[in-house]
Amino acid sequence: MQSEPAATRARRLFWALFIVVLGIKIAVAMRLPLFVDEAFYWQEGQHLAAAYSDLPGLTAWMARLGVAIGGQHLIALRMPFLLTAALVPLLIVRMTHRTFGEADAWTAGSFALLLPLAGSLGLLAVPDAMMALATLLCMDAGACLLRKVDAGHALELAAGLALGALSHYRFIAVIGVGFLALLAMPEGRRVLKDARVLIAIALGAAAWTPLVWWNYDNADAGLRFQLVDRHPWAFHASGLWFIAIQALLVTPLLFVGLLGAGRDALRSPLIAARYFAMLGLMVVGGFFVLGFFADTERVSFHWPLPGFLALIPLLPRFIAAWPRWAQRATAALALIGLAGVLGYYVAVSLPAVRARAAAEKWYPANFAGWDDAADAVRDELRDMPPGTRVLADNFKLGAELGFALHDPRIAVLDHPLNRKHGRAPQLHLWGLDEDPRALLANGPVLLVVGASEVEFKNLHHRYLELCRMVGPLPAPRVLNVDHGRQRIALFRLMAPADGPCTAPAMAWIDAPTTGARVGASFEVKGWAFRQGVGLERVEATIDGRVVGTLRYGDDYAGLEGNWPGLVDPGAPKLGFSGRVDTAGIAPGRHWLGLRLHGRDGAVEAWPEVPIEVAR
Repeated sequence: MQSEPAATRARRLFWALFIVVLGIKIAVAMRLPLFVDEAFYWQEGQHLAAAYSDLPGLTAWMARLGVAIGGQHLIALRMPFLLTAALVPLLIVRMTHRTFGEADAWTAGSFALLLPLAGSLGLLAVPDAMMALATLLCMDAGACLLRKVDAGHALELAAGLALGALSHYRFIAVIGVGFLALLAMPEGRRVLKDARVLIAIALGAAAWTPLVWWNYDNADAGLRFQLVDRHPWAFHASGLWFIAIQALLVTPLLFVGLLGAGRDALRSPLIAARYFAMLGLMVVGGFFVLGFFADTERVSFHWPLPGFLALIPLLPRFIAAWPRWAQRATAALALIGLAGVLGYYVAVSLPAVRARAAAEKWYPANFAGWDDAADAVRDELRDMPPGTRVLADNFKLGAELGFALHDPRIAVLDHPLNRKHGRAPQLHLWGLDEDPRALLANGPVLLVVGASEVEFKNLHHRYLELCRMVGPLPAPRVLNVDHGRQRIALFRLMAPADGPCTAPAMAWIDAPTTGARVGASFEVKGWAFRQGVGLERVEATIDGRVVGTLRYGDDYAGLEGNWPGLVDPGAPKLGFSGRVDTAGIAPGRHWLGLRLHGRDGAVEAWPEVPIEVAR
């Protein structure tokens, strides 16, 4: 038996970690920009319903509760999720104490805080915090019921099953694994025969009713998206990366420790230990296998988290046999991993860091641009007639602008993103996918377009689609957030219009290439056009300052073939070239851009690319 001083030290360490981690999370959550999914869950919360196209209702209800109590602030939106996440390590302590004693319980709680994805739970208003809590409630109840069936723990099981059912479709995996684990043990089969447990399972199953009913009323749109549309269901070797990413996110030594603890506990004389091991290993292993067949386009690295949480109570006893240095290294690496995850969120919160990362693959696009867009919309609306409607071209902008402007009724155009993320059915149910020409017939409209939400190769086609939806596009106000990595165009549409399509300018810099080293003078060349209007001249900029006018009108063959539907009065002479002098510009990294002057007098800044000025 472990000594009391060891338990006391472990308890003090746990509470110190708990207070520090929670304090850091609250501080980060106050500054972290709105994440796009949070915005949509806020919007769902403003249209209260039992279930939605993408999720059951609980996440939206929690988002609504947060802003109803704390006001329209990011920290208020996230507070219910932060508080839910704070219960996770406490429940780990409770579960572990019952089976392994006090010292192991506090140690397991500390590792629950250090596990990077668990320690950062609640920073975002997303379903994962409640899913984690529901998983642990079911585990705790199951372990107690295996020892002795009683009404209290049957009620706890019902609560966990219900909270999970109201959180996410993905909780079905936890239910399935838990059922298999109970069936695999004689004691579990006895539990499943008890009337009190059967009533608890029935109550948990009833919690799926709103989601089942929603799918019944909407041709199974939510189920088809979650189980069919978003997954290729074909083998792809990138599942190996999924496993590697898990080892990195959990941190390597902790990853080995958790899986090793689960393997050893399968042979434990303690029934609760065997139960935890089966739950954890089957959840983690199941998602590892799924990684070879499932969606690779959207974030999925958090899926196995319930499995790793299930293994944490087994960890302290397993690593107790490790050398002291290995135990310390495991905790240290986990702490570094948690610091890395929290540090990422801190970096995302800093505009200067986001701007510098504009040319990097890890640029946090889903955290950037919404507040700049909201400020621009407010400015535009001040100069437009009263009653002007805001129209967003995709669900992301609609939800983000809705949060910023306190308006959950912003209409949204048809967009591939709406279907890709399973939000199109919900927008239709809310009546927000209105006919844009019908909107215009009732008064002016401010159209807000997320140009960077479309791959560059598809952008011209998207502009042509917008022309078909609303008519010729007037000269836009263009926002280039973070050097244009987030590019947003605003159009004042005063009345329905017809005619040839006019659209924002498009351009490409052939030379210098991104990240190229340039000297005191260098050549800039490429192509540019503006649909239906044409360009008068092209200027080069460095760090937003004009450094030279380029020769525009060079022959550039083949653009019409690459951009079907291209109509520019200057075609095919759409190339530009010229030399730029860097005199007076300090050596180092700078941003090269273009200023495109339309023949109608409109001026658009094109996204910038980084260059290295050398001497």
